[in-house]
Amino acid sequence: METNLIRIVSGELPLVMALSEGMQFVAIVTAAVLGMGLVKLLDYLRKRDADKEAAQIIERAELEAKTLRKEAAVEAKEMALREKDRLETENNDIRNKLHERERQLDKKEDAHSQRSEQMLKQEKMVENNQRRLTEKLDDATRRQKELDDLLNLERQTMHQLSGLSKQEAEDRLLKRLEQELAREQGALILKYEKQLAETVDKKAKEMLITSVQRFAASHTAEATTSTVDIPNDEMKGRIIGREGRNIRSLEKATGVDVIIDDTPGVVIVSAFDPVRREIARISLNKLIADGRIHPSRIEELVAETEKEIEAEIRRHGEEAMQEAQVFGLHNRVIELLGRLNYRTSYSQNVLRHSIEVAFITGMLAEEMGMDGELARRAGLLHDIGKAADHDTEGGHPKIGADLLKRYGEAPEIVHAALGHHDDLRPDMPYTVLCAAADACSASRPGARRETLDRYIKRMQELETIATGFPGVRQAFAIQAGREVRVIASASDTTDESAAKICRDIAKAFEEQLTYPGEIKVTLIRETRVTEVAH
Repeated sequence: METNLIRIVSGELPLVMALSEGMQFVAIVTAAVLGMGLVKLLDYLRKRDADKEAAQIIERAELEAKTLRKEAAVEAKEMALREKDRLETENNDIRNKLHERERQLDKKEDAHSQRSEQMLKQEKMVENNQRRLTEKLDDATRRQKELDDLLNLERQTMHQLSGLSKQEAEDRLLKRLEQELAREQGALILKYEKQLAETVDKKAKEMLITSVQRFAASHTAEATTSTVDIPNDEMKGRIIGREGRNIRSLEKATGVDVIIDDTPGVVIVSAFDPVRREIARISLNKLIADGRIHPSRIEELVAETEKEIEAEIRRHGEEAMQEAQVFGLHNRVIELLGRLNYRTSYSQNVLRHSIEVAFITGMLAEEMGMDGELARRAGLLHDIGKAADHDTEGGHPKIGADLLKRYGEAPEIVHAALGHHDDLRPDMPYTVLCAAADACSASRPGARRETLDRYIKRMQELETIATGFPGVRQAFAIQAGREVRVIASASDTTDESAAKICRDIAKAFEEQLTYPGEIKVTLIRETRVTEVAH
């Protein structure tokens, strides 16, 4: 076209021909434009169809995706239900194990209850059983509630654990259950150990107190030396004799030391062997009463007195055996038992002490369902070695055990004599009972003269120390000095100061006194008003 225009301008191409060619060109351009519009229309139609088809494809894809999501959700729920069932089964197994553990603990508790019932034999037995049953039901209810709470907690945490793997979920669950079970077991063990310790301590105290109260014998206190009264001091010279032949003859025949000093009216007989001392004392009394004092008469009276003492020893042994209700003893053992009547320990007659130990040991054994006769036998013979310890080397427990073994006593009796002072491990229960009864008999107030004096002095010291604090009006020592009741003035003290005074009194006891066990201080502060009606 540009060429034709140039040709028209230059005059080379006529105008009519030029117009004809222009129309053709316009037609061509118009045809081209229409063709292009048609192409665009076709493209638009094809695009619209393609969009519809794409929308349909997307819609179908969304429906398929939704269906897949639903199927995945259903499958996830089924898996969660299966996992839940599995965990429920595991929880049931654990719960069954806990119930089995509970049944085992209940069996142990029942066994302890049965042993306690045999020891008690008192009216409180039914009440104690009811209390234990109530505690057991409360404890079972508490444990059931804790298990229910634990199960609910595990159910709630299942959703949180769903994001974990199966192994991780199992590990976490088992670890938590193991921790809960360990805490529960520890709490139960501590609880039953505490209950058992309290019960055993209480019953032991009750049995000891009951046994001591049921038997509290009086004791004859004697000195380690014997004194013989003489009518006048002239008798001292006759006892000594010419150049001391009478006193030497008496000492040789009896094996004692006769002490004659400036003390008016008495002659002292001293010896380690109490039987020899008694023979010498009786013989000397007979000589003084007879008036004929010379070596041959001394030997005659000493021999006569020895026969009397032997018969007396036999009688004392048989009486002790009958009193303690212990039979079948060897004759030598009966003689040794009778010799204990002339033996003292801290001014306590050993034979009376042995009889008391026999009764207390028997009572303790019967309270515990053991053989009371065997226990009395062990208690009666536990100090038998003291009858021969002046003739044999060694302590009286070993001497006594050797003698009892030699004369055919049971192993329990021999062991009780050997170990009643805790010199060896007490492998037999009768040894423990005998040691406890021996301690009770020896230490109770009034059993020994020195202990009685010290006991009275301690009572006075307790009351004196307590009344020395400001605001204290009166103080009373009770329960053999195990408790002190203090009466405080209400006008001079307050509740706070009363508590401090009570603590200070207890501290003063600890610092100023020496005593076995413990002393309980109870301070009472009250306001007392009195009016008289006329």
